[in-house]
Amino acid sequence: MNALIPEAYAQAAGASPGGSFAPLLMMVVFIVIFYFLLIRPQQKKAKEHQAMLGRIASGDEVVTAGGILGKVVEVGDTITTVEIADGVRIKVQKFQITSLVPKGTIKGA
Repeated sequence: MNALIPEAYAQAAGASPGGSFAPLLMMVVFIVIFYFLLIRPQQKKAKEHQAMLGRIASGDEVVTAGGILGKVVEVGDTITTVEIADGVRIKVQKFQITSLVPKGTIKGA
């Protein structure tokens, strides 16, 4: 009846070549790789973003997360006022500012 599927015969399990520590060692290697490829770069980028937000001052030209390019008029603890055109000012949350751009970028845009 089982002509297509041969029966499997259990053999006595011998000692594995890596010993009993091989699975544990493999787990540690995966955790180290995961840390250096994913966690560490993300923490570094977040630290750089926080430092950039701390350096923002009036007169800086910035880009928001929504892609709005403007000039910082007023800086608060959590809210920043950005002028996007002559006389047009918007208030954005400070953490929504994604990058500083070189001065004069707005005039060239």
